[in-house]
Amino acid sequence: MTALLSLKSIHKTFQKKTVNENHVLKGLSLDIDKGDFITVIGGNGAGKSTLMNCIAGNLVIDEGDILLEGKSIKDTVVKQRSAAISRVFQDPKMGTAERLTIEENMAIAQRRGKKLNLLWGVKDSDRLIFKESLAELDMGLENRLDVDTQFLSGGQRQALALVMATMTKPKLLLLDEHTAALDPKISNQVMELTEKLVNKHHLTSLMITHNMEHAIKYGNRLVMLDKGKIVVDLSGEEKDSLTVAKLIELFKKNTDGNLNDSQILG
Repeated sequence: MTALLSLKSIHKTFQKKTVNENHVLKGLSLDIDKGDFITVIGGNGAGKSTLMNCIAGNLVIDEGDILLEGKSIKDTVVKQRSAAISRVFQDPKMGTAERLTIEENMAIAQRRGKKLNLLWGVKDSDRLIFKESLAELDMGLENRLDVDTQFLSGGQRQALALVMATMTKPKLLLLDEHTAALDPKISNQVMELTEKLVNKHHLTSLMITHNMEHAIKYGNRLVMLDKGKIVVDLSGEEKDSLTVAKLIELFKKNTDGNLNDSQILG
């Protein structure tokens, strides 16, 4: 069975051949199967964000290959990958255009990966779809389609960004610490919404998080990075039996243990 996404011995180095050279990803390999929901943890500098940027196309890998359904995408750019790969960022402001209305933002997301033309616009049939999607959030946003997103709270914007990222049912959903900027209560609500949308659309997902409780509770696999390599990959009963205490012990055993207390506790 061909993995949905395969990372084949990828390397990424910044500022090559200088005194500041930083070899971040060191031959990292990972197979993501269709339907996987993988949570990714690791200390500062482990390579989590670089990994996400390489998959999304924001960074070009130096060596190795990235295969989507068996075909190399390593030489494609973000726009070319966007039809198949969606991403929700840590900063709620990055997932939406603040000077556009909710419906305008959703219309852009609906056309992700497609050619824009002079007929681009929001139809009544589109609005019905938008309202149905937003009603599931239970935030009343379905009645505020004409409101600029700059007037929404951080939690509302992140919930909207999640809906937008999943509208076209991408082959892979990247969740880049998407609850880190939210308070604990809203963070938990956004995670519940994340799980709901992932299950509803049967999405394959990769989520970076510093919240160990979230890393344990959500998804079917847990991957730990350290110094640009995968040092732990748990699934099934091994993951189901994890506790925060056990995960901290695993972290100390397999890494330099450079998470601070707030990051460990989420």
